[in-house]
Amino acid sequence: MPVSRRDFLKISGMTTAGVFIGGESFLSGCKPSDKLCGTKESTTICPYCGVGCGLIVAVRDGKIVNIEGDPDHPINQGSLCSKGSALYQVAVNQRRLTKVQYRKPYGTDWEEISWEDAVKRIARRVKDTRDATFQEKDGAVTVNRTPGIASLGGAALDNEECYLLTKFARVLGVTYLEHQARI
Repeated sequence: MPVSRRDFLKISGMTTAGVFIGGESFLSGCKPSDKLCGTKESTTICPYCGVGCGLIVAVRDGKIVNIEGDPDHPINQGSLCSKGSALYQVAVNQRRLTKVQYRKPYGTDWEEISWEDAVKRIARRVKDTRDATFQEKDGAVTVNRTPGIASLGGAALDNEECYLLTKFARVLGVTYLEHQARI
């Protein structure tokens, strides 16, 4: 079938229009119906245990839309345990608290307080407990410790956060210092 110049221009115009209309999804590798279309992906580590499985988190407009195992991660190679697979439900959950709740001693109701107030209350209680339980000496030996406070780290903390938590605990005189990965 011979193609005239006019037919060639029609076909070229329709092809160009098709590329402009559907080309974005073709070039980006996702269809408009794809739930990961237009997301920004970043890698992270599962917060549950000390194994350190790799995750890929997809975010759109500041909200998590998907969490899955990272196939390029040397530890889990894309597989996740049941807790790691349920991470999306932890991040995106209607029942998740987003504001600080406080219940007064012997109270029955929770009240909402600001983060600033919560941090001040925690700092005050840590300071009061340290002052009340601080031991300078044990007999003739200088110990400078506070047995009234303990610190327990978790697998969600990376090395740098664990280092800072340990240094902070040592400055307070905490001797009961443990980490979840060794329990």
